[in-house]
Amino acid sequence: MIYFDNAATTIVDNEVLKSFNEINTRFFANPASSHKLGQETFNLENIARRNIAKIFASKEEEIIFTSGATESNNLAIKGCAFRYQNRGKHIITTKVEHPSVLNAFRQLEDFGFSVTYLDVDKDGKVSFEDLKEAIRDDTILVSIMSVNNEVGTINDIEEIAKYLKTFPKIVFHSDATQAIGKIDIDYKNVDLVSLSAHKLHGFKGSGALIKRANIDLLPIASGGGQEFSYRSGTNNFPYEICLAKTLRIAYEKQKENYEKVKKLNDRLREELNKMPGVKINSPLDASPYILNFSTVKKASVVAEGLSLKEIYVSTKSACSSKKSPTSYVLQAMGRDEFDSANAIRVSFSNENTLEEIDIFVKELSNILLKLK
Repeated sequence: MIYFDNAATTIVDNEVLKSFNEINTRFFANPASSHKLGQETFNLENIARRNIAKIFASKEEEIIFTSGATESNNLAIKGCAFRYQNRGKHIITTKVEHPSVLNAFRQLEDFGFSVTYLDVDKDGKVSFEDLKEAIRDDTILVSIMSVNNEVGTINDIEEIAKYLKTFPKIVFHSDATQAIGKIDIDYKNVDLVSLSAHKLHGFKGSGALIKRANIDLLPIASGGGQEFSYRSGTNNFPYEICLAKTLRIAYEKQKENYEKVKKLNDRLREELNKMPGVKINSPLDASPYILNFSTVKKASVVAEGLSLKEIYVSTKSACSSKKSPTSYVLQAMGRDEFDSANAIRVSFSNENTLEEIDIFVKELSNILLKLK
């Protein structure tokens, strides 16, 4: 089996899995319980929160555990918009965000918010000048992803964050799901950062929102007041401990993994450039973890042919691939209808090899020849 769909999800790390099994056996109590076992669980939860805070140079109370990036994005965007709507009702995002961001903004339009959806260039990047021009006196929120989940485009989050700090009323959020633990970005000036464990060999249903202490949010779920009253509900304690371990491993190996994956990406890009009828959509300076290309043949047929060889890729973001076959990300980048509807996303992890690249290239070439 060759698994090249790591942007959709990754296999759980053995060390993380081992911790999960141990925690569920020994520390199963509710951390909100007042008895000894509950307090032991609570203390371990605080250690996990403290360790995550150290990674992001944050305070412990700035780490909010969630069920993943979708919940983090919704809490950040809706929570901010509703909390600060007395300052203004204009919010800004881009046309190429993850569906959990775009649909949150679309829903806010139903509540009377005015949304500016920024264009991107041919490489999928947000124009700094376009952002500047979009800001109004009533702007309260800007949300721009760190790394695009379909093509791997990296936005200049540090520069954008530094600029937005000059606007006291504006809160800056970044969906960093495809960047955390992979791409070296400093989030010190970003007010809200979303992340998910299962993109980093952690568990599905586990994530966090980093919320700076000076930012307040209106909770989108009412309840017992867990997570500093921002995210009520019984804490998923085992996942929280495992998230801390997942992030620790990812950051300890980030440089090593990046260099390995870069070699894989370079090799595949070189081979794809030799293939007739193949157009690479990911820019040269994109995240090496993602390589997107269009073929002259129907993408779903190509992906199915690869799947029959036990080579697994995706045709779009996993969160939208079963809906319209056309990629709104590629359309926003100026690709035509055919290329936007017939793109393949290859996404790597540190567990992939150069030998797998060579097998993939051979099988892809055979499939494209057969489809003539």
